[in-house]
Amino acid sequence: MSKNGIVVIGATFVDIKGYPTETFLQNGRNAGSVMQVHGGVCRNVAEDIANVELKPTFVSLVDDTGTGVDVINKLNRHKINTKYIRKVEDGLGMWLAIFNNDGDVIASISKRPDLGEIEDILKEQGDEIISEADSVVVEIDMDSSILKLVFDLAEKYGKEVYAVVSNMSIAMQRRDLIKRTGVLVCNEQEAGMLFSDDYCNKTPEEMMQILDKQIKLANYPRMVVTMGSKGAVYASMNDEAGFSPTISVEVIDTTGAGDAFFSGVAIGLTYGKSLNEACQIGSRLANSVILTTDNVCPRFLPGEFGIEAER
Repeated sequence: MSKNGIVVIGATFVDIKGYPTETFLQNGRNAGSVMQVHGGVCRNVAEDIANVELKPTFVSLVDDTGTGVDVINKLNRHKINTKYIRKVEDGLGMWLAIFNNDGDVIASISKRPDLGEIEDILKEQGDEIISEADSVVVEIDMDSSILKLVFDLAEKYGKEVYAVVSNMSIAMQRRDLIKRTGVLVCNEQEAGMLFSDDYCNKTPEEMMQILDKQIKLANYPRMVVTMGSKGAVYASMNDEAGFSPTISVEVIDTTGAGDAFFSGVAIGLTYGKSLNEACQIGSRLANSVILTTDNVCPRFLPGEFGIEAER
Protein backbone atom coordinates (compact mmCIF):
# COMPACT_ATOMS: atom_id res chain seq x y z
CA MET A 1 0.00 0.00 0.00
CA SER A 2 1.17 3.53 -0.77
CA LYS A 3 2.25 6.14 1.76
CA ASN A 4 -1.07 8.02 1.73
CA GLY A 5 -3.39 5.02 1.34
CA ILE A 6 -6.82 5.99 0.01
CA VAL A 7 -6.92 9.79 -0.26
CA VAL A 8 -10.32 11.24 0.65
CA ILE A 9 -11.09 14.81 -0.44
CA GLY A 10 -14.16 16.66 0.81
CA ALA A 11 -15.99 18.61 3.50
CA THR A 12 -16.16 18.14 7.26
CA PHE A 13 -19.40 18.71 9.16
CA VAL A 14 -20.63 18.63 12.72
CA ASP A 15 -23.97 16.78 12.97
CA ILE A 16 -26.56 17.73 15.60
CA LYS A 17 -29.12 14.90 15.88
CA GLY A 18 -32.37 14.75 17.82
CA TYR A 19 -34.18 11.52 18.79
CA PRO A 20 -37.69 11.29 20.32
CA THR A 21 -38.10 9.14 23.43
CA GLU A 22 -41.82 8.57 22.79
CA THR A 23 -44.05 8.51 19.70
CA PHE A 24 -42.90 11.34 17.42
CA LEU A 25 -45.43 14.15 16.85
CA GLN A 26 -44.88 15.94 13.55
CA ASN A 27 -46.42 19.23 14.68
CA GLY A 28 -45.96 18.90 18.43
CA ARG A 29 -43.27 19.17 21.06
CA ASN A 30 -41.18 16.05 21.47
CA ALA A 31 -39.11 15.06 24.48
CA GLY A 32 -35.95 13.21 23.60
CA SER A 33 -32.19 13.31 23.37
CA VAL A 34 -29.88 15.57 21.37
CA MET A 35 -26.33 14.61 20.46
CA GLN A 36 -23.49 16.19 18.51
CA VAL A 37 -21.15 14.05 16.40
CA HIS A 38 -18.52 14.70 13.77
CA GLY A 39 -19.94 14.15 10.30
CA GLY A 40 -19.82 15.04 6.62
CA VAL A 41 -19.87 12.45 3.85
CA CYS A 42 -16.14 12.43 3.15
CA ARG A 43 -15.16 12.75 6.81
CA ASN A 44 -17.34 9.71 7.52
CA VAL A 45 -15.78 7.85 4.61
CA ALA A 46 -12.26 8.62 5.85
CA GLU A 47 -13.11 7.30 9.32
CA ASP A 48 -14.84 4.21 7.91
CA ILE A 49 -11.72 3.38 5.89
CA ALA A 50 -9.56 4.00 8.97
CA ASN A 51 -11.79 1.68 11.01
CA VAL A 52 -10.79 -1.11 8.64
CA GLU A 53 -7.19 -0.31 9.70
CA LEU A 54 -6.22 1.05 6.25
CA LYS A 55 -4.75 4.44 7.31
CA PRO A 56 -6.27 6.84 4.75
CA THR A 57 -5.34 10.49 4.13
CA PHE A 58 -8.02 13.17 4.52
CA VAL A 59 -7.80 16.44 2.59
CA SER A 60 -10.31 18.85 4.14
CA LEU A 61 -10.97 22.00 6.13
CA VAL A 62 -12.12 22.82 9.67
CA ASP A 63 -12.60 26.12 11.45
CA ASP A 64 -10.23 27.60 14.03
CA THR A 65 -12.34 26.71 17.07
CA GLY A 66 -12.30 24.06 19.75
CA THR A 67 -14.67 21.99 17.63
CA GLY A 68 -12.25 22.10 14.71
CA VAL A 69 -9.44 20.94 16.99
CA ASP A 70 -11.65 18.12 18.33
CA VAL A 71 -12.35 16.94 14.78
CA ILE A 72 -8.65 16.72 13.93
CA ASN A 73 -7.78 15.05 17.24
CA LYS A 74 -10.39 12.34 16.68
CA LEU A 75 -9.15 11.70 13.14
CA ASN A 76 -5.60 11.38 14.47
CA ARG A 77 -6.75 8.85 17.07
CA HIS A 78 -8.15 6.76 14.23
CA LYS A 79 -4.76 6.87 12.43
CA ILE A 80 -5.97 9.12 9.63
CA ASN A 81 -3.30 11.29 8.02
CA THR A 82 -4.45 14.87 8.79
CA LYS A 83 -1.39 16.62 7.35
CA TYR A 84 -3.48 18.22 4.61
CA ILE A 85 -6.35 19.54 6.76
CA ARG A 86 -6.31 23.33 7.16
CA LYS A 87 -8.05 25.58 9.69
CA VAL A 88 -9.89 28.42 7.98
CA GLU A 89 -12.83 30.69 8.72
CA ASP A 90 -16.12 29.02 7.70
CA GLY A 91 -14.27 25.77 7.03
CA LEU A 92 -16.65 23.57 9.04
CA GLY A 93 -20.17 22.70 7.92
CA MET A 94 -23.14 21.92 10.18
CA TRP A 95 -26.08 19.52 9.75
CA LEU A 96 -29.17 19.57 11.98
CA ALA A 97 -31.40 16.49 11.79
CA ILE A 98 -34.55 15.21 13.48
CA PHE A 99 -35.25 11.47 13.54
CA ASN A 100 -38.52 9.58 13.90
CA ASN A 101 -39.08 6.42 15.95
CA ASP A 102 -37.90 4.23 13.04
CA GLY A 103 -34.48 5.88 12.95
CA ASP A 104 -35.16 7.78 9.72
CA VAL A 105 -34.45 11.47 9.15
CA ILE A 106 -37.73 13.37 8.82
CA ALA A 107 -36.35 16.94 8.79
CA SER A 108 -32.92 18.49 8.35
CA ILE A 109 -31.07 21.74 7.68
CA SER A 110 -27.57 21.82 6.23
CA LYS A 111 -25.04 24.67 6.27
CA ARG A 112 -22.21 23.95 3.83
CA PRO A 113 -18.67 25.21 4.47
CA ASP A 114 -16.56 27.24 2.07
CA LEU A 115 -14.23 24.71 0.43
CA GLY A 116 -12.18 27.18 -1.61
CA GLU A 117 -9.00 26.51 0.39
CA ILE A 118 -8.98 22.87 -0.78
CA GLU A 119 -8.14 24.15 -4.25
CA ASP A 120 -5.09 25.90 -2.80
CA ILE A 121 -4.02 22.73 -0.99
CA LEU A 122 -4.17 20.77 -4.25
CA LYS A 123 -2.30 23.44 -6.22
CA GLU A 124 0.47 23.56 -3.61
CA GLN A 125 0.69 19.91 -2.51
CA GLY A 126 -1.46 17.94 -4.94
CA ASP A 127 1.42 16.11 -6.59
CA GLU A 128 2.75 14.67 -3.34
CA ILE A 129 -0.77 13.84 -2.14
CA ILE A 130 -1.98 12.00 -5.25
CA SER A 131 1.29 10.39 -6.37
CA GLU A 132 1.46 8.52 -3.05
CA ALA A 133 -2.22 7.46 -3.08
CA ASP A 134 -3.68 4.01 -3.63
CA SER A 135 -6.85 5.64 -4.98
CA VAL A 136 -8.81 8.87 -4.58
CA VAL A 137 -12.29 9.50 -3.15
CA VAL A 138 -14.11 12.76 -3.90
CA GLU A 139 -17.51 14.30 -3.38
CA ILE A 140 -18.60 14.69 -6.99
CA ASP A 141 -20.69 17.75 -6.06
CA MET A 142 -17.74 19.89 -4.94
CA ASP A 143 -16.73 22.99 -6.89
CA SER A 144 -15.86 22.06 -10.47
CA SER A 145 -12.48 23.82 -10.26
CA ILE A 146 -11.48 21.58 -7.32
CA LEU A 147 -12.73 18.44 -9.06
CA LYS A 148 -10.85 19.27 -12.26
CA LEU A 149 -7.62 19.51 -10.29
CA VAL A 150 -8.33 16.17 -8.59
CA PHE A 151 -9.10 14.33 -11.83
CA ASP A 152 -6.15 15.85 -13.68
CA LEU A 153 -3.76 14.84 -10.89
CA ALA A 154 -5.28 11.36 -10.66
CA GLU A 155 -4.88 10.81 -14.41
CA LYS A 156 -1.32 12.18 -14.28
CA TYR A 157 -0.37 9.52 -11.72
CA GLY A 158 -2.66 6.71 -12.92
CA LYS A 159 -4.96 6.66 -9.87
CA GLU A 160 -8.64 5.67 -9.87
CA VAL A 161 -11.13 8.27 -8.62
CA TYR A 162 -14.23 7.00 -6.79
CA ALA A 163 -17.16 9.42 -6.61
CA VAL A 164 -19.60 9.76 -3.71
CA VAL A 165 -22.73 11.92 -3.87
CA SER A 166 -23.99 14.26 -1.17
CA ASN A 167 -26.13 16.50 -3.42
CA MET A 168 -27.28 14.94 -6.71
CA SER A 169 -28.77 18.24 -7.94
CA ILE A 170 -25.21 19.57 -8.10
CA ALA A 171 -23.62 16.27 -9.10
CA MET A 172 -25.81 16.15 -12.21
CA GLN A 173 -23.83 19.14 -13.48
CA ARG A 174 -20.62 17.04 -13.34
CA ARG A 175 -21.60 14.47 -15.98
CA ASP A 176 -18.35 14.99 -17.89
CA LEU A 177 -16.36 14.13 -14.75
CA ILE A 178 -18.52 11.10 -13.93
CA LYS A 179 -17.23 9.61 -17.19
CA ARG A 180 -13.72 9.80 -15.68
CA THR A 181 -14.56 8.03 -12.41
CA GLY A 182 -13.60 4.51 -11.39
CA VAL A 183 -17.07 4.14 -9.86
CA LEU A 184 -20.07 6.31 -8.97
CA VAL A 185 -22.20 5.20 -6.01
CA CYS A 186 -25.67 6.64 -5.32
CA ASN A 187 -29.13 5.55 -4.16
CA GLU A 188 -32.14 4.77 -6.36
CA GLN A 189 -33.69 8.22 -5.93
CA GLU A 190 -30.42 9.88 -6.97
CA ALA A 191 -30.08 7.49 -9.93
CA GLY A 192 -33.55 8.55 -11.02
CA MET A 193 -32.47 12.19 -10.95
CA LEU A 194 -29.30 11.40 -12.90
CA PHE A 195 -31.16 9.49 -15.62
CA SER A 196 -34.39 11.58 -15.55
CA ASP A 197 -36.64 8.72 -14.43
CA ASP A 198 -38.35 7.27 -11.34
CA TYR A 199 -36.87 4.02 -10.03
CA CYS A 200 -38.42 3.94 -6.55
CA ASN A 201 -40.73 0.99 -7.27
CA LYS A 202 -38.31 -1.08 -9.32
CA THR A 203 -37.22 -4.55 -8.27
CA PRO A 204 -33.46 -5.21 -8.06
CA GLU A 205 -33.71 -7.30 -11.24
CA GLU A 206 -35.41 -4.46 -13.11
CA MET A 207 -32.98 -1.89 -11.73
CA MET A 208 -29.97 -4.01 -12.74
CA GLN A 209 -31.14 -4.16 -16.35
CA ILE A 210 -31.88 -0.43 -16.40
CA LEU A 211 -28.49 0.45 -14.92
CA ASP A 212 -26.61 -1.83 -17.31
CA LYS A 213 -28.27 -0.06 -20.25
CA GLN A 214 -28.02 3.50 -18.90
CA ILE A 215 -24.32 3.52 -18.02
CA LYS A 216 -23.45 2.30 -21.51
CA LEU A 217 -25.56 5.03 -23.09
CA ALA A 218 -23.97 7.65 -20.80
CA ASN A 219 -20.45 6.14 -21.00
CA TYR A 220 -20.05 5.82 -17.21
CA PRO A 221 -17.34 3.20 -16.46
CA ARG A 222 -18.90 1.65 -13.32
CA MET A 223 -21.87 2.51 -11.15
CA VAL A 224 -23.54 1.11 -8.03
CA VAL A 225 -27.10 1.94 -6.97
CA THR A 226 -28.20 1.20 -3.40
CA MET A 227 -31.83 0.19 -2.84
CA GLY A 228 -32.16 0.24 0.94
CA SER A 229 -33.32 -3.05 2.44
CA LYS A 230 -33.44 -4.59 -1.06
CA GLY A 231 -29.65 -4.44 -1.41
CA ALA A 232 -27.66 -2.89 -4.25
CA VAL A 233 -27.25 -3.33 -7.99
CA TYR A 234 -24.14 -2.64 -10.01
CA ALA A 235 -23.01 -2.49 -13.63
CA SER A 236 -19.90 -1.68 -15.62
CA MET A 237 -18.95 -0.97 -19.21
CA ASN A 238 -17.31 -4.43 -19.17
CA ASP A 239 -20.68 -6.19 -18.66
CA GLU A 240 -20.07 -6.79 -14.93
CA ALA A 241 -23.73 -6.38 -13.95
CA GLY A 242 -25.33 -7.93 -10.89
CA PHE A 243 -27.23 -7.68 -7.62
CA SER A 244 -25.81 -7.72 -4.10
CA PRO A 245 -28.45 -8.55 -1.44
CA THR A 246 -28.29 -7.26 2.11
CA ILE A 247 -29.09 -8.87 5.46
CA SER A 248 -32.06 -7.47 7.37
CA VAL A 249 -30.97 -5.88 10.67
CA GLU A 250 -32.67 -3.81 13.36
CA VAL A 251 -32.56 -0.12 12.46
CA ILE A 252 -31.32 2.25 15.17
CA ASP A 253 -30.06 5.16 13.02
CA THR A 254 -29.52 5.16 9.24
CA THR A 255 -27.21 8.21 9.26
CA GLY A 256 -23.87 7.31 7.69
CA ALA A 257 -24.99 3.91 6.36
CA GLY A 258 -24.71 5.08 2.76
CA ASP A 259 -21.26 6.53 3.45
CA ALA A 260 -20.16 3.23 4.99
CA PHE A 261 -21.46 1.30 1.98
CA PHE A 262 -19.53 3.58 -0.34
CA SER A 263 -16.41 3.15 1.82
CA GLY A 264 -16.65 -0.61 1.46
CA VAL A 265 -16.98 -0.34 -2.31
CA ALA A 266 -13.98 2.01 -2.52
CA ILE A 267 -11.92 -0.25 -0.25
CA GLY A 268 -12.79 -3.35 -2.26
CA LEU A 269 -12.05 -1.85 -5.67
CA THR A 270 -8.85 -0.19 -4.48
CA TYR A 271 -7.44 -3.43 -3.16
CA GLY A 272 -8.29 -5.80 -5.98
CA LYS A 273 -11.83 -7.02 -5.34
CA SER A 274 -14.52 -7.47 -7.99
CA LEU A 275 -17.48 -5.11 -8.10
CA ASN A 276 -19.66 -7.79 -6.50
CA GLU A 277 -17.14 -8.42 -3.71
CA ALA A 278 -16.77 -4.68 -3.14
CA CYS A 279 -20.55 -4.32 -2.75
CA GLN A 280 -20.55 -7.16 -0.21
CA ILE A 281 -17.93 -5.31 1.84
CA GLY A 282 -20.05 -2.18 1.57
CA SER A 283 -23.17 -3.99 2.79
CA ARG A 284 -21.38 -5.35 5.83
CA LEU A 285 -20.04 -1.93 6.81
CA ALA A 286 -23.44 -0.27 6.23
CA ASN A 287 -25.25 -2.82 8.40
CA SER A 288 -22.77 -2.23 11.22
CA VAL A 289 -23.62 1.50 11.14
CA ILE A 290 -27.40 1.01 11.10
CA LEU A 291 -27.15 -0.91 14.37
CA THR A 292 -25.73 2.10 16.28
CA THR A 293 -26.28 5.84 16.74
CA ASP A 294 -22.79 6.58 15.43
CA ASN A 295 -22.12 7.84 11.88
CA VAL A 296 -19.35 5.35 11.13
CA CYS A 297 -18.65 1.64 11.31
CA PRO A 298 -16.93 -0.07 14.26
CA ARG A 299 -13.45 -1.56 14.00
CA PHE A 300 -12.70 -4.33 11.50
CA LEU A 301 -9.47 -5.93 10.36
CA PRO A 302 -8.55 -5.91 6.64
CA GLY A 303 -8.19 -9.69 6.73
CA GLU A 304 -11.91 -10.02 7.46
CA PHE A 305 -12.46 -8.80 3.89
CA GLY A 306 -9.55 -10.67 2.34
CA ILE A 307 -7.37 -7.55 2.13
CA GLU A 308 -3.63 -7.56 2.80
CA ALA A 309 -2.77 -4.48 4.87
CA GLU A 310 1.04 -4.63 5.03
CA ARG A 311 2.90 -1.45 4.15
